[in-house]
Amino acid sequence: MTQRDIAKFRMLAQQIAKPELKSAPEMVAYFGAIQGQEYAQTKWSLGLRIPHLTDADIEKDLNEGRILRTHLLRPTWHFVAPEDIRWMLMLTGPRVEAINAYMYRKMELDNATFNQCNTIMQRALEGGKHLTREALSQEFLKNNIQADGTRLVCIMMKAELEGLICSGARQGNQFTYALLEERVPPVSKKERDEALAELSQRYFISHGPATAKDFSTWSGLSLTDCKKGIEMVKTHLAEEKIESETYYFSPKLNLDTATFGQLQLLPIYDEMIMGYKNREALMQYRNAVQPGKRLRYDNTLLFDGQVIGSWRRKIKPKVIDLEYEFLEQPDKKQESEFEKALLRFEKFYELPINSINNSQ
Repeated sequence: MTQRDIAKFRMLAQQIAKPELKSAPEMVAYFGAIQGQEYAQTKWSLGLRIPHLTDADIEKDLNEGRILRTHLLRPTWHFVAPEDIRWMLMLTGPRVEAINAYMYRKMELDNATFNQCNTIMQRALEGGKHLTREALSQEFLKNNIQADGTRLVCIMMKAELEGLICSGARQGNQFTYALLEERVPPVSKKERDEALAELSQRYFISHGPATAKDFSTWSGLSLTDCKKGIEMVKTHLAEEKIESETYYFSPKLNLDTATFGQLQLLPIYDEMIMGYKNREALMQYRNAVQPGKRLRYDNTLLFDGQVIGSWRRKIKPKVIDLEYEFLEQPDKKQESEFEKALLRFEKFYELPINSINNSQ
């Protein structure tokens, strides 16, 4: 298996080359979690994998709680399925808390303050209320707790990691919080080893071929835990040693069953990039034609599993301005696939695109 093969296998595992799932909640559960601090871009991550969906469809799933957005795994936002949020927080929350501990101290936040804030949030949100961060900040002020800026971020993240709150329905363009116990019906609990095995299997099925180091980077878990998780699920995975590293992946992956000549508008922080410690498999073309060159934009153009350019967009009320550049002059096949990708993007947002070629 070559590095280019790894990229193609990952496109299959990640439901890009041959998507099989039909709904956004299914896709989120399949991945385990999807990095989501760039909210609009993460919705597009789902949209490019489920071609019949629009931005409005995914927004509806989020507003109605079929997908949640919260802090877990690494200390950043993720989309997660409601039925998975509790056991995943139990497994990964302590690692995030350890990373956050320095900032908690810097913001002069101790357990007594966190407990007081949690009580205030519990009272403010109970009864099915969904409140913005600003509204909750005002509740803290009423109780003589200063909560703004980074201090407020720490208070809210701590409550998320403890399983008190999660995302609520948006109010216009503003995000809200709701009580997790009111938002998500109870589900049977998992023991830690059971949760570790579950996350390990989901990661390698949805991201493989990948290594234990990749899994550790993605999950935020220690390499020791990740190796333990792999051992628990190895019988369900295929493995291959490549360049001194052992890669694990779904035994059902078959390059012969899919075509890879499409072009994708891959958003920033997409799982195809953020799901791995080592991302060289996607960069074989770029490293060959433009070694060391920085991409102009954060979003990437992916063709045949390889980064061949970058793009960015600005959504206006009646049009999307989309700037792009290719690393090299595209051939006719790439130009044709790029036009198809633009049409898909238009369909997702239900707005026309004004495309601007900034290639030099």
